[in-house]
Amino acid sequence: MRKRVRKLVKTYRLENLSCTNCAAKFEKNIRSLPDIKKVDLNFGASKLTVDGDVSIEELERAGAFDHIRVYPEKARVEHTPIYKRRQTIETAISFLLLIAGVILSFQTSEGDPWAIGLFGGSMLIGGYHMFRTGLMNLSRFEFDMKTLMTIAVIGAAIIGEWREGAVVVFLFAISEALESFSMNKARQSIRGLMDLAPARALIQRGGELLEMDTEEVRIGDVLIVKPGQKIAMDGVVLRGKSAVNQAAITGESIPEVKTPGADVFAGTMNEEGALEVTVTKRVEDTTIAKIIHLVEEAQAEKAPSQKFVDQFAKYYTPAIIGIAFLVALVPGYLTGDWQLWVYQGLAVLVVGCPCALVVSTPVAIVTAIGNAARQGVLIKGGIHLEETGRINAVAFDKTGTLTKGYPEMTDAIPEKGYTKQQLVQLAASAEAMSQHPLARAIGKEAPHILPSEGFQSITGKGAYAEVEGQRIHIGSLLWAEEFGLQIPAHGHKLQQSGKSVMAVFTKESLIGILAVADAVRTESPGIIQKLKEMGIGSTIMLTGDHPATANAIAAEIGVTDVRAGLMPQDKLSAVRELQQQYGRVAMVGDGINDAPALAASTVGIAMGGAGTDAALETADIALMADDLEKLPYTIRLSRKTLRIIKENIMFALGLKVIALLLIIPGWLTLWIAIFADMGATLLVILNALRLVKVQK
Repeated sequence: MRKRVRKLVKTYRLENLSCTNCAAKFEKNIRSLPDIKKVDLNFGASKLTVDGDVSIEELERAGAFDHIRVYPEKARVEHTPIYKRRQTIETAISFLLLIAGVILSFQTSEGDPWAIGLFGGSMLIGGYHMFRTGLMNLSRFEFDMKTLMTIAVIGAAIIGEWREGAVVVFLFAISEALESFSMNKARQSIRGLMDLAPARALIQRGGELLEMDTEEVRIGDVLIVKPGQKIAMDGVVLRGKSAVNQAAITGESIPEVKTPGADVFAGTMNEEGALEVTVTKRVEDTTIAKIIHLVEEAQAEKAPSQKFVDQFAKYYTPAIIGIAFLVALVPGYLTGDWQLWVYQGLAVLVVGCPCALVVSTPVAIVTAIGNAARQGVLIKGGIHLEETGRINAVAFDKTGTLTKGYPEMTDAIPEKGYTKQQLVQLAASAEAMSQHPLARAIGKEAPHILPSEGFQSITGKGAYAEVEGQRIHIGSLLWAEEFGLQIPAHGHKLQQSGKSVMAVFTKESLIGILAVADAVRTESPGIIQKLKEMGIGSTIMLTGDHPATANAIAAEIGVTDVRAGLMPQDKLSAVRELQQQYGRVAMVGDGINDAPALAASTVGIAMGGAGTDAALETADIALMADDLEKLPYTIRLSRKTLRIIKENIMFALGLKVIALLLIIPGWLTLWIAIFADMGATLLVILNALRLVKVQK
């Protein structure tokens, strides 16, 4: 008998994971535990996946150096307010001892034993965890931020700079607390998404109403959703009618009316009526679950800028340690003033902490992707975010992207003796029994349908039926001409503009002309104009439609280049040609028949990601609400992210260079050094958090 293998892959949520160096160290510590096969730590999403037999207590011990807390994935994490955290309390006590020491040292001297005692107490309480980690790292020759700080503070105490050492420890503790707070703020978007879908659902099963965890709900169960409740599972409305606010999924605040047969999504809000919903997906497969998973994966993927920074930091830290030793030893040996230059060397170590540089890119990427998800735009990685900010041209599919994707009646021109209303009513009544999309488009415009009989469809020509005692024909202009009827010039002109034109007539006379077309989205011309204003002058339409239709629509909305009559493989070739011509090209399509072109483009952007697996899987970016208005927002957000990343790298390095230049006149002090490091870290985090404010 085969032995059953117990599944040991578990996912956890993390708290207090504030720096990439600490995340790397935490991951390394877990790898060293026994029975661990694989570890995957997602810093951006603050998420840990472990393959191995390990307890939460063991994981927390592995992260004890940074107070990392571990929770099961499904647990609703209650985040401790910043003022209640042990780290904050220790920092507050350290500050009080520091103030007491400063007051006493000014009244007596910095060398007063009581003042030294107060400074020492402040350093030990505020920096205990830092010293423990730093000394452990030092014994292993691992040089991270805490190692550098430990060397600097111990060195300051050895040369008698107790006051400055205590100030450095306090400022470092403040910096750590604020960094942790800021990273948690950046991750709030994911946490908000996770809290959207209810954990429990009211299910009607076997004639009974049962309240259960969403994990226990099965496909085919009937979910009961009361007014004012969130919908717990994806499904199809079985009974009831209600307005549902889908902002959580699509970013659109206007509720959508749901009737039997309509799709509903977990995490959306039922506003007014009761609904009975047939569950179609398990809890782990719902649209909101897929969005959360894809956003987390996106935040884990390193953008090109981050890869560069990580690589740079590898060489930067050893270089700083080397410079610090040279500053301490060479001028000290030449001048004999060892105390001054050892002090300057220690200050260089503090300035050199790479924290601000390392965090400069991920905090911007995490914030931008989280903000986009809240606005109903799913960006599947930092690389796609950066590439979107650099695109030079945008190619669009026509049907369902620039147009509505279904026919609408655009023109109704009656002949003498008839009104527009009579023309539409007679045409709709004659085609009342037809299932043709053009017939449905005309039927929508009719005030009411007259009784008809004897409906007959004639392939390639049209249809007719008896309406109010006369035979009404509706069909092609050629068919009307076969009856000897004269077609007015405007009928042919509408046909030349790419519309489907129909004549409505009896055997004896023409009643009027109707034109139907795949109507342009009302927002399309404005979107093309916004792209031009943003500097994207090249907009291209790729369509399988007839060139006359494509050119007419392109002229209406302002697209600069039209390529019509294309099969899916032709669209792929067109995208490759455009890339040779323009460099980086984005392709916007519906995610199914445009899949080859979306995959080949620099950035593939799918319309209508909500509930559409193909769109979520194929494209690099999905516009969840099928809303083209979100395209300029996405490009603007991407460009701002690129700009902020560049600014952050400049801030991180610039402040350190300025601080290091203070060595020349001998003005660099430990507290200036820690201010330069802390200032740079806070500056890059606060600068990145500006991305939260970018709105559609």
